Amino acid sequence: MNFPNDAQLDRLVAEGCSDRVGRRRSAARMKPIRKTICALANDLPGHGEAGVLLVGVETDGAVADLEFSDRTLQRLADLGKDGAIVPLPALSVQKRKWCGREIVVILVEPSEVPPVRSSGVVWVRVGPTVRAASPEEERLVGERRRAREENFDLRPAWGATLSDLDEGALFQRYLPSAVASGVPEIADLPPERQLRALGILSGDERTPTWGSLLAFGRAPREWLPGAYVHTLRFAGERRSDGILRRKVFAGRLSEVLPALEGELELAVTVGTPISGGERGSWRPAYPIGALRELVRNALMHRSYETNVPIRVHRYCDRVEVRSPGRLYGMLNEDNFVRGMTAYRNPLVAEIMARLGSARRLGVGIPRVLRELERNGNPEPEFRFSPTGVTAVVKAAS
Repeated sequence: MNFPNDAQLDRLVAEGCSDRVGRRRSAARMKPIRKTICALANDLPGHGEAGVLLVGVETDGAVADLEFSDRTLQRLADLGKDGAIVPLPALSVQKRKWCGREIVVILVEPSEVPPVRSSGVVWVRVGPTVRAASPEEERLVGERRRAREENFDLRPAWGATLSDLDEGALFQRYLPSAVASGVPEIADLPPERQLRALGILSGDERTPTWGSLLAFGRAPREWLPGAYVHTLRFAGERRSDGILRRKVFAGRLSEVLPALEGELELAVTVGTPISGGERGSWRPAYPIGALRELVRNALMHRSYETNVPIRVHRYCDRVEVRSPGRLYGMLNEDNFVRGMTAYRNPLVAEIMARLGSARRLGVGIPRVLRELERNGNPEPEFRFSPTGVTAVVKAAS
């Protein structure tokens, strides 16, 4: 945890309050300071970096011309040790000189176990404002904690047994290739130990994980009712224009992916002439690689803890892919588009990669952008909500 140098401190004071920088005129009232520390520790925007609270600085950036005794510094360093902030985040306190006057710099690290509460309330920072978190904001902050714990697809599916998996697909096809290509060091272990090492079985070596039911289950929807893809083809630009085609794709991931990709190919059959190209030169309305990547991304990163399916809606001028579940972990609207990845379902991602149906290392969305640009499509629009992420791809003109 490094304190800002003088140049960085100048910038922090000059830039004003933000969702990472707060100001308090004095340390006379500890309650507002506790709220701000709590909000910085919860790191609602997902910066993943320390927040800064400047004590002795007015809201307009002027220095308050106060002196801070060693006793005051100790009180600030001990904030929350009385149980008023739970769990207590990592923080450091330093007295500095700025413009010839004393200020106190408090660094607050994002909590490893959010949400952090002050006097029982989860506080968050939205821009320069500290306020009590809404239920959705509290849920988002809490999800970051779960992201550091065992992921949903790696948890045991209590009640399921090995007989609920397609043992042919698992033992004859997936297991030999996974061991040979990914983890040859477990080749000499008994099959159940191999399955445990690969995340297919939980720690007791008898209970399948949720991810293995999705990938190899005989009937995944009996266990996870929302584990399917619903596609609709509309006659025009609106839902009210009528439905031309409706299909549901359900089953193991290895079955859903090829069947769904065949459906996606229907979207690219209608093309447009290439301006300035040779006579008879046409481009597809959508690059199949981009649509395929968006659907694979949805299957990999969606929340399976809901009964809502993935929805693929095709209109006459666009395709929309809606994935259940808000952005996960440290993802936000900015770093999502840049290709940062947080794996809500790391086992599903690993299985899809070994089946040749996915890439890792965050290349999915950047690849979508490249494919669309090459084909002459506009940039995709991503819509984010508390319940899902929607990608809107408009046809090439």
